Amino acid sequence: MSQEHRLKRDLGFWGLTAIGFSNIIGSGWLFAAMFAAQTAGPAALLSWIAAGALCALVALVMVELGATRPEGGGTVRWPLYAGGRLVGTMVGWSVLLSVGGTAAEISAIMQYAAHYVPGIYRGSSLTWPGLALACGLSVLLTALNWFAVRLFARLNNLVSLLKVLIPLITVVALFASGTHAGRLAGGTHGGFAPYGYAACLTALAGGGIVYSVNGFQAPLDFSGEARRPRRTVPAAVLTGIGLAVVVYLLLQLAFLITVPDSTLAHGWQGVSFDSPFGQLALLLNLQWLATLLYADAVISPGGSAYVGVAIDARHTYALAKNGLLPRFFLRIDPRSGAARRALVLNLAVIVVFLLPFGGWQSIVSVMGDMYLLIYAASAVAVASFRAHDRERGAGRRDGQFPGMRWIAPLSFAVAGEFVYWSGWHSLRLALPLVLVGLPVFLLLRRPQDAPPLRVELRQGVWLVCHLAVLTLLSWLGSFGGSGRLPAPYDSVTVAVVALAVFAWAVRSGAAHLRTAPPRVADGLNG
Repeated sequence: MSQEHRLKRDLGFWGLTAIGFSNIIGSGWLFAAMFAAQTAGPAALLSWIAAGALCALVALVMVELGATRPEGGGTVRWPLYAGGRLVGTMVGWSVLLSVGGTAAEISAIMQYAAHYVPGIYRGSSLTWPGLALACGLSVLLTALNWFAVRLFARLNNLVSLLKVLIPLITVVALFASGTHAGRLAGGTHGGFAPYGYAACLTALAGGGIVYSVNGFQAPLDFSGEARRPRRTVPAAVLTGIGLAVVVYLLLQLAFLITVPDSTLAHGWQGVSFDSPFGQLALLLNLQWLATLLYADAVISPGGSAYVGVAIDARHTYALAKNGLLPRFFLRIDPRSGAARRALVLNLAVIVVFLLPFGGWQSIVSVMGDMYLLIYAASAVAVASFRAHDRERGAGRRDGQFPGMRWIAPLSFAVAGEFVYWSGWHSLRLALPLVLVGLPVFLLLRRPQDAPPLRVELRQGVWLVCHLAVLTLLSWLGSFGGSGRLPAPYDSVTVAVVALAVFAWAVRSGAAHLRTAPPRVADGLNG
């Protein structure tokens, strides 16, 4: 608590909105429009709308938690409060692994910078000079987050402004160059849905849409440093999602109606660029736009990496509070309000992820699932808190959303579907990595401070079973699996299993909260 009070409450609505928007608009906008078009054709526009609606649904759960229980690194703390130490450790373990997402943005910067600095990127991985440059950039981003929350917010506002202007300039310039609007509804190139409307679902994961919209939870991780969090946090999260989806829709539309007919000889699946918008600008004789885009290809991922370093530090701080890391990392610098020791640890983790993976795609194919598990655990947390409040006759809290009794289970199912749709190729690596959290829990467990082991296992085993079943269904299913469970029955099965697990998890959470200390049961800095 003495460290928690050192956090500076300097963030207002626009600062929080900029954090959320900047975390969403990263390297995804430079690639997702092309991959989504390859997968679903013009119907990819529907995929963006669906992704925005689904993310808003998940966000409502996390917004209620941020508004009613504001705390630095709350997305790590809430599962611990509501689910017990096994759930808290496994979610915390996945959060620690997800620091690699920042490494992916840094790797993307290196790939784009290779246009100006030859020799730093070869094939799909960094060269040794590129790795050295990436490590230097990691140090710079850590240094920018070193001094204060206020400085972070001001710099991020500037980066976010650029990340809005350049995509909008791109949209206007492409529209002005000439369009082929008839291909959206006409019979040319297969019409609006050349591969069927089911391809819109595939585009959510396969087209990079889920990854691109991911990151909307960023303002929640700063709720402990926000002014009037019950008002500013919900508005900032939903505004960030809305703005990002509008930008992505405009970019997708611009790409669809300005791609030259010569590139569509083999349909939308045949459209392939190494740098989609940059090369499209060159094809349309917009050399000035291509120059701007190659420069922004460093700025946009750099802004996301900048925000990512700050968020990771707050997660690491929360993991130290959870007991997953030594209390050494719990210290907040009294002058700046920054978790500097956590920043140093995350810098080391980023470098470790850059060493074996190096390539952007190889990192993000695994990292997205780590974030989705946090969303699922948060849905269980909000329902468990509410169930416990009803049991003890507690009144309605300020900041609670109406309809949460159906929003929470639906968002849990949505998170499960997002994980499943990411495909067997990603899940066969991601979910076993998360399951390593179980032996980590056993190794870190201190019997003198904990309930009996059988009790902790009974309260948290739902998460282990959920991950194991998702892995099995992914292997059986149609998203890169064996196909033994064909579409759409595979997605329906995932939804049914998710809802059953959710009911189990909420009962376990309520049982845990009955025996938890009052402050932990209330979710207040336990």
